[in-house]
Amino acid sequence: MAATELRGVVGPGPAAIAAPGGGGGAGPPVVGGGGGRGDAGPGPGVASGTVAAAAAGGPGPGAGGVAAAGPAPAPPAGGSGGSGAGGSGSAREGWLFKWTNYIKGYQRRWFVLSNGLLSYYRSKAEMRHTCRGTINLATANITVEDSCNFIISNGGAQTYHLKASSEVERQRWVTALELAKAKAVKMLAESDESGDEESVSQTDKTELQNTLRTLSSKVEDLSTCNDLIAKHGTALQRSLSELESLKLPAESNEKIKQVNERATLFRITSNAMINACRDFLMLAQTHSKKWQKSLQYERDQRIRLEETLEQLAKQHNHLERAFRGATVLPANTPGSAGSGKDQCCPGKGDMSDEDDENEFFDAPEIITMPENLGHKRTGSNISGASSDISLDEQYKHQLEETKKEKRTRIPYKPNYSLNLWSIMKNCIGKELSKIPMPVNFNEPLSMLQRLTEDLEYHELLDRAAKCENSLEQLCYVAAFTVSSYSTTVFRTSKPFNPLLGETFELDRLEENGYRSLCEQVSHHPPAAAHHAESKNGWTLRQEIKITSKFRGKYLSIMPLGTIHCIFHATGHHYTWKKVTTTVHNIIVGKLWIDQSGEIDIINHKTGDKCNLKFVPYSYFSRDVARKVTGEVTDPSGKVHFALLGTWDEKMDCFKVQPATGDNGGDARQRGHEAEESRVTLWKRNPLPKNAENMYYFSELALTLNAWEGGTAPTDSRLRPDQRLMENGRWDEANAEKQRLEEKQRLSRKKREAEAMKASEDGTPYDPYKALWFERKKDPVTKELTHIYRGEYWDCKEKQDWNSCPDIF
Repeated sequence: MAATELRGVVGPGPAAIAAPGGGGGAGPPVVGGGGGRGDAGPGPGVASGTVAAAAAGGPGPGAGGVAAAGPAPAPPAGGSGGSGAGGSGSAREGWLFKWTNYIKGYQRRWFVLSNGLLSYYRSKAEMRHTCRGTINLATANITVEDSCNFIISNGGAQTYHLKASSEVERQRWVTALELAKAKAVKMLAESDESGDEESVSQTDKTELQNTLRTLSSKVEDLSTCNDLIAKHGTALQRSLSELESLKLPAESNEKIKQVNERATLFRITSNAMINACRDFLMLAQTHSKKWQKSLQYERDQRIRLEETLEQLAKQHNHLERAFRGATVLPANTPGSAGSGKDQCCPGKGDMSDEDDENEFFDAPEIITMPENLGHKRTGSNISGASSDISLDEQYKHQLEETKKEKRTRIPYKPNYSLNLWSIMKNCIGKELSKIPMPVNFNEPLSMLQRLTEDLEYHELLDRAAKCENSLEQLCYVAAFTVSSYSTTVFRTSKPFNPLLGETFELDRLEENGYRSLCEQVSHHPPAAAHHAESKNGWTLRQEIKITSKFRGKYLSIMPLGTIHCIFHATGHHYTWKKVTTTVHNIIVGKLWIDQSGEIDIINHKTGDKCNLKFVPYSYFSRDVARKVTGEVTDPSGKVHFALLGTWDEKMDCFKVQPATGDNGGDARQRGHEAEESRVTLWKRNPLPKNAENMYYFSELALTLNAWEGGTAPTDSRLRPDQRLMENGRWDEANAEKQRLEEKQRLSRKKREAEAMKASEDGTPYDPYKALWFERKKDPVTKELTHIYRGEYWDCKEKQDWNSCPDIF
């Protein structure tokens, strides 16, 4: 590393970059030690050849052949601080420079390599109490960038850009890391094998016992057969011996002798087979005792864990009820039903609509609704005035009077506790769409409406469409990508699963210049297609399939599919994919959401690229929570802009101005220069007043389920169970949901029957096709996806909905 590269990072001066061996000479760098010129022997900074080799994981003494004896002086700044020979028992430890961000650049950190893990600290003293980060080498890739730089990455979640003080020091670290990785991979494989042997379920235990009983029965049958074979074989041999004693032609005697020999061989073989079966049974019985002991231990552990979790869940619910009872007005307080305050009406969640064989589940009968939470409410949740008109009629009446006015509130969600453990304990490891869940886990929006919420910050795309520079345009597209996650930070409730053929339109052409359409195009796997077009010069389209897994403590939601953004004036076509969303504390504690992973936004016309990294939350990290970093590069890989911010608040952009170092290389931009070029691309809008009582909906989300006239009969706004749930009528919502599920199940069975009949008759059968989207190969990504075919807005203008299916 050149001296100018280190100035401003760890301080000026050539001492900070001196090689540990006293400087390199004419000879090539040697892994085994430091050394000066290739023929002059080691320099003053080299320890004994054995210790130097151990420190590097290399072959022996320094260049020149003989290593000088005596203790090694302390390493210079940036150099290694020792090896596994020290008292810590680590494979290697020492100072390295770690890239942090474009503001701070490379920072000096103390790294420790031990047991296949690479950890780092701000200082050596910090090892006693605080670890700043750890990466598992068993799943990591180690890449050398140049003479001093190397990268360690485990596939996106963690990436360390590291710099050593010299090429020799870098090689020492890389060698030690590769050796540690090989050892960690071997240990992981052995652990997996032993774990597979020990982790056997109770079902496997029963199957094993049944198998042993069957084997024992079969061996007894074989033993009986053996006795019969022996008895009949002896009689056969006696008869053959008698035949031999008779005076028969010589040819007949020879044949009888051959048959006698074969009978003897047959009896010997059958005895051997019986003995082998007995040995196998004894071996199986011997090992079964060990397996049964292991099985019993695992079973006891599982029972104890379930009891502990259930007790924790009960305690949590008890504390929650006690807290609410002390701070919230009870639902049965006299006069509360007609007060001017908004009613606390039940509302969250839905039962899953998807399963491979049995598509629908009935909600478990574990919820008892209080009688005083009557569903035939007369108090208006909009104005607070008493009225005999239902909430649906009030919404419709208001919207007819003022079509342009958007609603700013919805009925408050209730304070209603539920024992999650009674539902979730049998669902660990299952697909979320296969878990039977009651309606009270939902929010009163469908997945199609949640998908439309991506357009909340559409003005970012409006600005991007006006950019003449493609790299600047890419910065705004990246900010738009991040902004779509800002609505999820407090949204822990699940949206309704759309029915097959369900649609949702959002017409904001007059107010904001765009209009959007979503349709549920597939049921297995569940998939939704989305198309939005703006008169300001852009089109956004996507097809998203949601897969999810419940892991016991958290829920992982993985959106699959590609998002496309096309700008009409320039023809720039951008694509990207979404990151993984994780919901934590499913059973006990307060629910919270995190986003993690990487997004690559690619401009397919110019080759420009933006890499965004969503940093997962870590208790030990001093970084700001929900952090997002990014780089905007041209086709050659040169960085032009750096992005920094959080996915729930804002994103800033910094123009990168590379500075030339003494050695002709490029150095990172200094902090004060980066601050001068800071531009705020996006900032989250504040939530509406009392948002915590309205599912933390944003201003846009509050308007999505408001009734509008003229929409298609398949629109999510017309879904009855969702509307009833929003209005607090839970019993009716559950009944309506079961009706819709049964109706969809019958439709599916009818299609299957028609397909089977067509197959038997040999006649062609057209499978289900989406109404407004067509499945075809994308010209850019070459993926099969649903692309908008048009005609929806023409049909709306004519009010021609004859082609729409009856799904509600």
